[in-house]
Amino acid sequence: MSTSISQKPTTKAINVLGGPLENCSCNPITGYLRDGFCNTTLDDYGTHVVCAIVSDEFLKYSLSKGNDLITPKPEWDFPGLKNGDKWCLCVSRWKEAVIANVGPKLDLSATNYVALKYVSLELLKEYAI
Repeated sequence: MSTSISQKPTTKAINVLGGPLENCSCNPITGYLRDGFCNTTLDDYGTHVVCAIVSDEFLKYSLSKGNDLITPKPEWDFPGLKNGDKWCLCVSRWKEAVIANVGPKLDLSATNYVALKYVSLELLKEYAI
């Protein structure tokens, strides 16, 4: 049985600073592949590559946009997020939150360099922890 290419990361594990991509979170477990890293694959249409430290303001904003990251969903082994949790966000949602003045802080060592296709390093650094 062969492995589908869609289940393999499409990038080398490099962060936006040029170093090795570090773990974003294993508690709660994050990442499109649910491996703790903000990697992406060909079927990751949201491009979950930004390692954010979520805030209450961001979580409420995300909920208002139809993405409930607060409510636990045991059937998906999702505990729900709370203020201070680290989570791999869609780069477009993060950028949208920045424009709305609720952009969460970022862990750049765990933010995939693919994010640079969508936002500048300067903007990412403005939100770095």
